[in-house]
Amino acid sequence: MNETDEIRGRAQGTAPAPLSVLDLVTVGAGRTATEALRTSVEISRLAESRGYHRYWVAEHHSMPGVASSSPAVILAHLAAHTTRIRLGSGGVMLPNHAPLVIAEQFGTLEALAPGRVDLGLGRAPGTDGATAAALRRTDRLNEGADDFPEQLAELTRFLDDDFPSGHRYARIHAVPGPIQSTSPGGVQSPHRPPVWLLGSSGFSARLAGSLGLPFAFAHHFSAQNTIPALDLYRQSFRPSAVLDAPYALICVSALATDDEREARRQVLAAALNMVRLRTGRPGLVPTPEEAEAYEFSPMEREFIDTWNSNVIHGTADEVRSGLDDLQKRTGADELMLTSHAHSGDLRLRSYELIADAYGLPRA
Repeated sequence: MNETDEIRGRAQGTAPAPLSVLDLVTVGAGRTATEALRTSVEISRLAESRGYHRYWVAEHHSMPGVASSSPAVILAHLAAHTTRIRLGSGGVMLPNHAPLVIAEQFGTLEALAPGRVDLGLGRAPGTDGATAAALRRTDRLNEGADDFPEQLAELTRFLDDDFPSGHRYARIHAVPGPIQSTSPGGVQSPHRPPVWLLGSSGFSARLAGSLGLPFAFAHHFSAQNTIPALDLYRQSFRPSAVLDAPYALICVSALATDDEREARRQVLAAALNMVRLRTGRPGLVPTPEEAEAYEFSPMEREFIDTWNSNVIHGTADEVRSGLDDLQKRTGADELMLTSHAHSGDLRLRSYELIADAYGLPRA
């Protein structure tokens, strides 16, 4: 299997494009991180059995309601509970880390789950400025974002083990990695995870296109930029050894429930959680009852209405219709779904209902 085959998915059932999952490992009020991580295992196994193409975990920090601060650790756990589905980061926020560390982590993941690991990279901090400063041990946060192309190039060199002779890192090797296949007696596979660029604006879209890399857009929180960013990616695209044509997925917030009213209740609770996050009061995902009793200010209500207008929710048929329309409008090559609800059981049920709505196969 070549790298292009690993990147491009195949639509299952009647879905308009391959379907995948983005997991934030959300923690609801009254629940624990242990329960949230157990739900992630259950969802990954369901996704694998129903023909979802890949399962990504997003890096976030200092958010009580999001237990995905260490994607590589979570992915290693998921690798032990799955056998076929692609696993990856959606994404690792590269400015928070030394490129060598990420190359080592994902080389280890590739050794644990050969041929099914993706390395999705973002340039945002995945948190607030103070937490980013603590992660990076510097207050010069813009420097990390501005240096992203250089960090990406360095990471790629470590992944491929191909620093030129004379480079200061030429004798440094990311292990596990290709160096093991060229060492005396080496039988290690030289394969390494394909790199994706993630974004919510035009910067990463243009960079991904110019490098011929696959691109993932955060439609779930930057819907107004989706079509401009995808257009920019396609216009900027230059064929590479990785891809001969653009390949773009979009992440969309989608929640299907057996009862339409329950979908509205869960979506309201998730939106209240976002209100608190945006106003510097991050917490656990509130219960629907707490959200229904909450007195939203006019400004908060306006935010809620705008936010929820981009969440595809309702019955399975309503969600299917919304996803079909979104794919048609954007031309996305893949749809990555993220379901937000207070209850892990409802998140699991949502992915099952969507799979049923599209007639995805059962393993």
